[in-house]
Amino acid sequence: MKIMLLLTKFGIFAMVLCLLFPASSVYGHGLGIDTISSIDVQGKEISITVEMPMYLENEQEQITITATEKETKENVKNITFLIGLFHYNEMIFRNYFFTDNGVLPIKISSKQGFDNFVIHGEQDSILGAWHGTESNPIEITGPLFTSSGLYTFEIEVRTIDEPTNIIENSGIYYADLSVIETTSYIQKDAENQDVEFSLKSYFDKISNFEYDSEAKQIIFEIPFDWSEKQMSHVSVVHVEVHFPKDFTEFLTPSYSGNANGIDLFKSSVTIDDYTEEDERIVHFVLLQDHLRFLKNEIKEPGEPLPEKIVFTLSTEEKLELPLVAYTKSEDFKVNLSWDPVEIEPGTNTNFVFTIRDGQTSEPLRNSDYTFVIIQNGKEIYRTSGIAQIGGDFEKFTFAEDQTGPMIIKFENIRNTGQETEFGIVVAPEFGTVALIILIISITAVIFVTRRNSFRFSI
Repeated sequence: MKIMLLLTKFGIFAMVLCLLFPASSVYGHGLGIDTISSIDVQGKEISITVEMPMYLENEQEQITITATEKETKENVKNITFLIGLFHYNEMIFRNYFFTDNGVLPIKISSKQGFDNFVIHGEQDSILGAWHGTESNPIEITGPLFTSSGLYTFEIEVRTIDEPTNIIENSGIYYADLSVIETTSYIQKDAENQDVEFSLKSYFDKISNFEYDSEAKQIIFEIPFDWSEKQMSHVSVVHVEVHFPKDFTEFLTPSYSGNANGIDLFKSSVTIDDYTEEDERIVHFVLLQDHLRFLKNEIKEPGEPLPEKIVFTLSTEEKLELPLVAYTKSEDFKVNLSWDPVEIEPGTNTNFVFTIRDGQTSEPLRNSDYTFVIIQNGKEIYRTSGIAQIGGDFEKFTFAEDQTGPMIIKFENIRNTGQETEFGIVVAPEFGTVALIILIISITAVIFVTRRNSFRFSI
């Protein structure tokens, strides 16, 4: 019976090997780092990377701009940049900067209340470009990055190889980075009680947030430029929606996403109950291919494109099994299903799982594990075993008083100390376990994305 049950569940696993979420790395367009991948300068192909903190929390931070030859992978020598910095189409500064080794560090000190900025460092006599020394590094002080949102670096190459090799008309290139914005909103639930939502944007400012308790729906907007010049170097748009885990009105097995009236890819909306102890996070992640799809869908003949993306997040009761969670190291992933699908207190439940290699998805034979169920921070069940063929199952019957949020945890996987978790909410007033959601670290989301960014359809 045990083998037959496992074979049945493996059939389900074969249909859905894993739930793969295309999210960007924490580096990428509108995030901590952006790369202009290909620039031709006098027959030499180079790339330019711009990096800065996503949170400007210290009195002094640093921007780092690096130019690399694509063929040799070595840094470009004696390069001068003409750099302009823009925020919402307003220029903050534009000036020349020089580095002899291809790496340009610029210290920044943001000062509120200043009308202008001041540059410290050394200047050369050719273009008046600023460069730094060990005792006198480049530092810009003034009204820089004093608000969150998207910042655009406009970059031209003016010298390369030799300080006197001045280049005209090398082209203008753009890199976008964001200072992360976190905003909070108090909204009314169906019982007219206050609920606090917070949104974190890794792309641009959020506006017009609204929660509709009747429709169980969240709506908000971010500005967006659909022009090809902008979209050509947009790699990802990423926004997080945070709300309390005990806000059961909006807890659901899954969510559907919509942008400007167009249904998003299933993989564009992911649940994260792992990062914050008391909050559920729902990630909107739109990759460049997704954005191009949206642009084609919303484009109307003879009509201008909207200057924003309007996001809609809606509850969705349909539950797709198995669920998948990764360990933080991404070495292992666990598929989880259960039978019967509707879990009721007093009914014996089979939790069927497979322990897999995090990279190849192959089942890992003879896998040690400890299976734990936690209610309100206290263990209500713990057992250990060995999944001899990579898959196994554990039985448990919830008592009548075992209701509310639960955690199913797999500990010490393959005797490595690594673990991962799933969450369930036992809600007998609805007659079933109404909710079960994937709990996954954002680093695991990142890893899976790089290989599977377009596997799911709408």
